[in-house]
Amino acid sequence: MRKRAAVSLAVIWVLSTLLTACGGLQSQGNVDERGAQGPQVLQLMTNNEPGDLDSATSSDVISGTILNNVMEGLMRLDKDDKPQPAIASSYEVSEDKKTYTFTLRDAKWSDGEPVKAQDFEYAWKRALDPKTKSEYAYILYPIKNAEKFNKGKAKASDVGVRALDDTTLEVKLEEPIPYFLSLTTFSTYLPQRKDIVEKFGGDYAKEPDKMVYNGPFVLDKWAHEQNLQLKKNENYWDRNTVFLEEVKIDIIKDTSTALNLYTSDQKDVTMLDKAFAEAFQSSPEFTTVTGSTVQYIQFNTENSFLANTKIRKAISLAIDRESMVKLILKDGSQPAGGFVPPAILGYNESFRKQAREYQQFQPAEAKQLFKLGMEELGIDSPPTLTLLSYNDERKDVAVVLKDQLEKNLGLKVKVNPQPLKQKIDLETKGEFDLSFSGWKADYNDPMTFLDMWVTNGAFNTGKWSNKKYDELIQKSKGNPDFKKRINDLIEAERILLEDGVAIAPVYYKNQAYLVKPHVKNLEFHSIGPEYTLKETYIEKRK
Repeated sequence: MRKRAAVSLAVIWVLSTLLTACGGLQSQGNVDERGAQGPQVLQLMTNNEPGDLDSATSSDVISGTILNNVMEGLMRLDKDDKPQPAIASSYEVSEDKKTYTFTLRDAKWSDGEPVKAQDFEYAWKRALDPKTKSEYAYILYPIKNAEKFNKGKAKASDVGVRALDDTTLEVKLEEPIPYFLSLTTFSTYLPQRKDIVEKFGGDYAKEPDKMVYNGPFVLDKWAHEQNLQLKKNENYWDRNTVFLEEVKIDIIKDTSTALNLYTSDQKDVTMLDKAFAEAFQSSPEFTTVTGSTVQYIQFNTENSFLANTKIRKAISLAIDRESMVKLILKDGSQPAGGFVPPAILGYNESFRKQAREYQQFQPAEAKQLFKLGMEELGIDSPPTLTLLSYNDERKDVAVVLKDQLEKNLGLKVKVNPQPLKQKIDLETKGEFDLSFSGWKADYNDPMTFLDMWVTNGAFNTGKWSNKKYDELIQKSKGNPDFKKRINDLIEAERILLEDGVAIAPVYYKNQAYLVKPHVKNLEFHSIGPEYTLKETYIEKRK
């Protein structure tokens, strides 16, 4: 998922409800039994406005995190980032692993209407409809005929998702894949009410009263660019496990301001950037959480200078990743020579352990390649490039990248920090030379990173293309030999970074946090959304 906010998270305190494949979530008792005392109000912060709360078109982590707490899909991630039954009380899988039949539990929307299998069928087909122009439509492609419908080569009725009745949803896949249940936890797989979407049209999900909710909370207030407020959803099917009555989320873009709010006890959680992480390492409230995020530079290959592979590789080899994470970030992040982070599984172990690091700091080779690239282009000096960046703390990293490229290559770079929505818009239009970006796993498989770069992929805004790469990704989407599949994905990553140099990975992102000790059961995720608040509660404040 596009990284627009805090990323790479892990569980800090967990008192998670155990789930079974058929039984779903079970109540853990009342507030007193759990140790909750006083007002059940959690004070949080985020560093950007949610980009889009329409689950059919949403693509940023902040929106995905809000949706994760106000909506619920067939499955929900547990404390170990494994999918467990949620709105689906149970499911059956056919012998060929290509048909899933989900049985829905008795659940209601926030307005009291029942959640039906038709709500899932409608939402998925709406996201796939070419008219919707969903960037994330491709995440539904494992479903039979989904890609064909999205590309105008099939009808909606051909798509392999069908409500057999109000409580039974049948899903047919193109090929068996090992991560389909994990996919159903993602925001694009959330249900939507057709009557509500059609009632509000283009205004759907733009305001709290222009959508309905089926998750633990409802979005009660939304002062754009200022704050959001969640309230407990009294119609939620598992409301007895929800202890928080309110969650107040202020939009604070400056880390020092956020830290002041935290240290003055006005907020319960804050992230720490490189300026503060080292200073607070000895605090008992300090934690560094590891997840599945990579920060990288994307090249616009439609730029004549960057269309040269040697130039792109020179830029990647000119980045001193080791000094950046140790001297600049200081938050436990790791230098990235690959694109798939260490937390992502390959075949029975970390994908990163099975693949290798492709990009290292090699300034001498970088200079030589840069010179050869300019000779091929017939130029004596490089043009000045613009580096598009977020306008949060990552713009400081962009400045370091700028300085390294000028020092090691003589390449002049101008940093262009932009707010979330403007950055997405510029990337989508291809109005950038270099873009400093991030990606967090949507599910625990290398495919969530590697299928981004297929020809004409929705997030491949640099327009890189490689026929062999496309073939390997397509083959791996349905290869039932999972060991061979991982070997093909390892080769695909090698092509991406070594032969084609579509991107330059910079670092695997960890995040330093301070969390008040009275906040219990706050579940952070390394996959998909940032956190789940369903069973979070406030213990007696000290």
